[in-house]
Amino acid sequence: MKCLEYDESSGHRYEILGSNKYATSYLPPLEIFGCDASITIKSQQGSKALAEKDAPDNKDLREEGFESVRKAKALVESKCPGVVSCADILAIEARDYVHLAGGPYYQVKKGRWDGRISMASRVASNIPQANFTVNQLLKLFNSKGLTLEDLVVLSGAHTFGYAHCQNFVSRLYDYRGSKQPDPVMDPRLLRALRMSCPHYGGNTDIVAPFDVTTPFVFDHAYYGNLVAKLGLLASDQALALDPRTKPIVQAFAKDKAKFFEAFGVAMEKMGSIGVKRGRKHGERRKDCSMHM
Repeated sequence: MKCLEYDESSGHRYEILGSNKYATSYLPPLEIFGCDASITIKSQQGSKALAEKDAPDNKDLREEGFESVRKAKALVESKCPGVVSCADILAIEARDYVHLAGGPYYQVKKGRWDGRISMASRVASNIPQANFTVNQLLKLFNSKGLTLEDLVVLSGAHTFGYAHCQNFVSRLYDYRGSKQPDPVMDPRLLRALRMSCPHYGGNTDIVAPFDVTTPFVFDHAYYGNLVAKLGLLASDQALALDPRTKPIVQAFAKDKAKFFEAFGVAMEKMGSIGVKRGRKHGERRKDCSMHM
C-alpha cells in the first residue's frame, strides 16, 4: 500500500493501492445525509438522541460489516494518517464486495469527507420500505436526484442478501388488508415461505434470501426471479408489474453485461449524493464510530 498526496483542489486525488482484505459482508444502505459515513456513528452513552445506526430500520445491519470498516480504517490510518475518510472506505468496500461476489468492478471516486450529523429520527422517512409501491419508491429516489432507471438498477443489489419474515409476512397471509396472500407470488414460493414464517409468532431470527436461485452470487438472477413472480419483497416484485419499470426489469433479466454496466454507473451516481467537502461541511474521523 502507498499513499499519494491528497490535493484539496482536485477533489478526488488519493488512491490506496492494493487489495482490500476487509471487504464487508453487506452493502451500505443509502445514507440519509448523503455518502458521508453517518451510518457508522455510534450513539453517545446517556444521550436521548440515537445515531442513525441505532434506528429500528437499521437494527439488522450486520456488525461484521462495521467491524470490517473499523479494521480497514485502522490499517489506512497507520499508513496514511488523516487522509482517507470513513465515507470513502465504505464506498470502496461496497465495490470490492460486489466484485468478490461475482459482480462488476467499477471505479470509485474519492475525496469525500465524513458527515457531522447522524440522527436515527430521520431514517424511516429517508429509506425504502419493504411494502413501498413504485410511486413511493420513485418519490424517494427522485428526492435524492436518482432516476427511474437508477431505481431499477440499484434494486438489483438484492441479487444477494436476506430479509427477516416481518418484511414480507403480510404478502403470505394478508396482502394489503385483503386477508389473502399476494396473488402475484408464485405458489411454490408462497408454500416454502409459509413453512418458515407463520402468520403470528415464530422465530424472529428466521430470514429468507432476496434471490431464491443464486443467493450468494452477485448476478442478474434477481430480475429473472421478478419476471417469474419469485420476488421476496412487495417493493421488489412491483418493479416487474409497473409498466414504467417492467421493460427495464425484462432487459436486465436477459442481459447480465447490461446490468453490470448500468450498476457501476448508478453506484457512482449514488456515491456522489450529499458528498461533504472541507472542514466547513465535514470531518475526517480517526475512528469511524465517533465524531471528531
